[in-house]
Amino acid sequence: MQDPHFSIYSSMVQFFQKKEPIQKFKSGSVLFQEKDPAQYVYLLLKGSIALGRVHLRGKEFILKILNDRELIVEYQLFKANPRYQFYSKTLSDCELLVIKREQFEDFILTDPEAMNAFVSWLSTGYLKAQMKCQDLIMNGKKGGLYSILIRLCNTYGMKTEDGILIDLPLTHQELANLTYGTREVIQRSLKELREKDIILYENQMFTVKNLNYLKEEVDCQNCSFEICGIN
Repeated sequence: MQDPHFSIYSSMVQFFQKKEPIQKFKSGSVLFQEKDPAQYVYLLLKGSIALGRVHLRGKEFILKILNDRELIVEYQLFKANPRYQFYSKTLSDCELLVIKREQFEDFILTDPEAMNAFVSWLSTGYLKAQMKCQDLIMNGKKGGLYSILIRLCNTYGMKTEDGILIDLPLTHQELANLTYGTREVIQRSLKELREKDIILYENQMFTVKNLNYLKEEVDCQNCSFEICGIN
């Protein structure tokens, strides 16, 4: 039986940190673009990274935001000449282990325990994506914003005297990119939440003062943090 504390991330860090140097990337660095040949997978040791796509008309969509202790694998595995499906950009200064795609695939193919952990990681990621799609489809633009704020609280939340501080600087445009809406719509919804004293917004940081209000509005099922995150 697999150790419940065993994860593909910890397994890879343990294996590859002896072979690869830690690389540092400044905030705003692009790791890869959509349709680039997939050459590497990344282990995020420190910092925050956005994964997304750019629409033909130039509209940017952020699919997820990753923080410390994350694995970045954004291509079709075991396929000849794969390409990245999304772009990846650092939102803060980051430290990563950069691993060649072939080395990563050999590692999980030759280590049964690592393969089991990787399949578990993939299945959790699938559930996260399904739940996020459900929220955005069923709750509309306003409900989609509320859902994203709840997920941000789960992933980046810090309890303060005022409420739950989302410890990740976000502009209104970045929040719009996360909810697949326009900045104008998001600004109106955020203004309404501020007027109702549900949130604070200072120095690009959100504080959710009344999380229960957001949960009630979207009929939150109180899923585990593992499923209900922004990552």
